[in-house]
Amino acid sequence: MKKMIKPVIFIFIGIVIAFPVFSLTYYTMARTSTPGFCASCHEIQPAFNAWKTSTHVNNAQGFVADCMDCHLPAPQDTVNFFYTKTIHGIKDIFVHFAYGTYDREKSREHAYATFKNAQCQKCHRNLLNIPDKRGAMLAHRTVLYPREGYEKKCVDCHRNLVHVDSEIYKYKQKQAPYRAMGIQDL
Repeated sequence: MKKMIKPVIFIFIGIVIAFPVFSLTYYTMARTSTPGFCASCHEIQPAFNAWKTSTHVNNAQGFVADCMDCHLPAPQDTVNFFYTKTIHGIKDIFVHFAYGTYDREKSREHAYATFKNAQCQKCHRNLLNIPDKRGAMLAHRTVLYPREGYEKKCVDCHRNLVHVDSEIYKYKQKQAPYRAMGIQDL
């Protein structure tokens, strides 16, 4: 019986300490993973405003791609996700206090240079099935299966898709398959 007391005490202490620490960590990660939190930094506010008017928020499918979807690795890659998220946060705080001014264009160019196609393909999976747009399908094939030396990034063609200042909300209506046949939506 004495042998059981020590492990039970350690398990109890582990639960009493680990549960609150885990809960606070999870709560912190969830709260800091929202577009609103990203926008709380005044340097990011213009990018947030441009994102709100883009089709990554306003689309017929009702899907919203937020900051984490594009700017961080997939959450399933837990260690890389937390590491990258932490580095982004530290960098933004450092730039804010060390430089005082935020060069949005320089930051945007850096983001485009470091973008990986996998970040776009987390959401845009079926790029080779675009029935009424053969040219787009062929262009996507050259990105998905590039010849050596001809590699491209999604942002090479889709550069001004999201973070472009706009006074109006863009809304891209989903085309029904029968529209290609000249029949209007019902």
